[in-house]
Amino acid sequence: MTSSRILVLTSLFLFIAIPVLAQDGALNVGDEMPPFSAETAEGTIWNSADHVGDGLLVVYFYPAAMTGGCTDQACSFRDNRSKLSEHGARVVGVSGDTVEGLEVFRRTNRINFPLLSDEHGRIARLFGVPVNDGGTFVTEVDGEKVELERGVTSARWTFIVDESGTIVYRDTDVNPAGDGETVLAAVERLAAR
Repeated sequence: MTSSRILVLTSLFLFIAIPVLAQDGALNVGDEMPPFSAETAEGTIWNSADHVGDGLLVVYFYPAAMTGGCTDQACSFRDNRSKLSEHGARVVGVSGDTVEGLEVFRRTNRINFPLLSDEHGRIARLFGVPVNDGGTFVTEVDGEKVELERGVTSARWTFIVDESGTIVYRDTDVNPAGDGETVLAAVERLAAR
C-alpha cells in the first residue's frame, strides 16, 4: 500500500471517527420535517413532498459512501427493506457524496432505496445534522481504482417522519451495522400505536 493511500485512509478514518458536536437548531421529536429535494444516485430528483403523507419515512444521514460503517448501515437498511415496507416505511439515505459516487455505492452494494446527494450539506443543515469538510476516498471496485468525492461529511443521524411530516424518532448515536434493525423495531412500535 502506498504512503499516500495510507495517509488518505488514515485521514478519512480519523475524520469519520472523531465525534462531531451537535449544532444548535437540530430537529427533535415533535418538530416538523422541512421540505427538501436532491438528486439521487440514478440522476433523478427526489422531493420530500412526494413522500410525506404516504406512511413513515426514514431519513438517515451518513458520512461517506463505500466506507466500512456506511456500507454496513446501507446494507442493514437494504436487508430490512421488505420488513420496513410491510409497516409502510420507506427509507432514503443522504450524504455529501457526488451523484457519481453514490451510483458506484448503490451498484456495488445492491442498494434498493434512494440515495441522495447533499454535496453542500444543505439538507443535513436543515435537520441540524453536524457537517464537516468533505474529502476524497480511493477504493477498488471490480478490480479498478475509483476515486469518490464528497463536498461535506455529515454526522451519522437517523430520523423517522410520520404521515403528517412530524419527526417521531431521532437517533444521534447510531450503530451503523444495526441501524436497519433498530429502525425496524422503532417502526414496529410506532405501527402498534
